[in-house]
Amino acid sequence: MNVNIEQKGIEAWRAFLEVHAAVIRVLEREMAEEQGLPLTWYDILAHLDRAPQGRLRMQALAECLLLSRSGVTRLVDRMEQAGLVRRESCPDDRRGCYAIITQDGRLAVRRAMPAHLRGIQRHFLHHLNDRDIGALQLAL
Repeated sequence: MNVNIEQKGIEAWRAFLEVHAAVIRVLEREMAEEQGLPLTWYDILAHLDRAPQGRLRMQALAECLLLSRSGVTRLVDRMEQAGLVRRESCPDDRRGCYAIITQDGRLAVRRAMPAHLRGIQRHFLHHLNDRDIGALQLAL
């Protein structure tokens, strides 16, 4: 590979990581301030809200969120205490269980969604034109 192209690629990768981290920090802060909800909780609720019957196996939820299974378990434990999700055993796998969104969880995610989408627009999409967005979609 051409060293110049490789260097540009590394610089692009680094810029991607820095922008991702910066946008996530802002979205986390705004979600906490405006909705009193950690961004990771919002992500879990959004995935469950879109899932059939509002439920996902814990392993599938971990894969959706790019988190470890133990990390998701700890998050769901706290969310269950807050009344946003509940667990149910998986009838065909004694070791597995489902995370299921509660009515309070549905209300929380739907109340937070407009603010989250506004934040994505303001801190990410606002800086891109249609061509940029198309190139990102194609590249990613």
